[in-house]
Amino acid sequence: MAVTQQLARIPEGYLAACRQSAGASSDGDSHWDPPAYDVLDLDWAPALLKRVGEVAGLEEVHLEALRRAIDGDTALDLGFLDTHPHAIASFGAAPTGLGISQVARVSELLGQIDMPVLLAALPADERDAGSLIGQVGAITGGLRGYLLQHFNALRDFYLDAAKRHLLVVLWWD
Repeated sequence: MAVTQQLARIPEGYLAACRQSAGASSDGDSHWDPPAYDVLDLDWAPALLKRVGEVAGLEEVHLEALRRAIDGDTALDLGFLDTHPHAIASFGAAPTGLGISQVARVSELLGQIDMPVLLAALPADERDAGSLIGQVGAITGGLRGYLLQHFNALRDFYLDAAKRHLLVVLWWD
């Protein structure tokens, strides 16, 4: 089983209900099960996307937004989602998240990033570009297509979360 980055956009009430369920359950079961249409699997793209931003000289405010979109923040109390045997982040650090206002700001800044321009700043040779950003092995369909697809999915995910005034929870599974 591959370990990949997961994101879920959820209402504050859903998070509160999960926290309450975990507290009331003898084994900490939060009943975490966000709807599939509100979950995004970023595969292994997160580190590569951040590295493209760094290598291509993305402005610090936009690079920080990209990092927050991928890494989240520890300000939300998500410890109940990291309790054995019901932990959602079985293969990595504890879950992180972004609050509604953070999601809105990240969404705004992601919308200002021109990923095709950043990808064009990489070396033309696919292997050289991959080596520069830390990608190991070949990616079916090509590195640039893979990264553009995942960046667009991330940007669109946050745009929808911001429009719907949702939180975003992130974890590796």
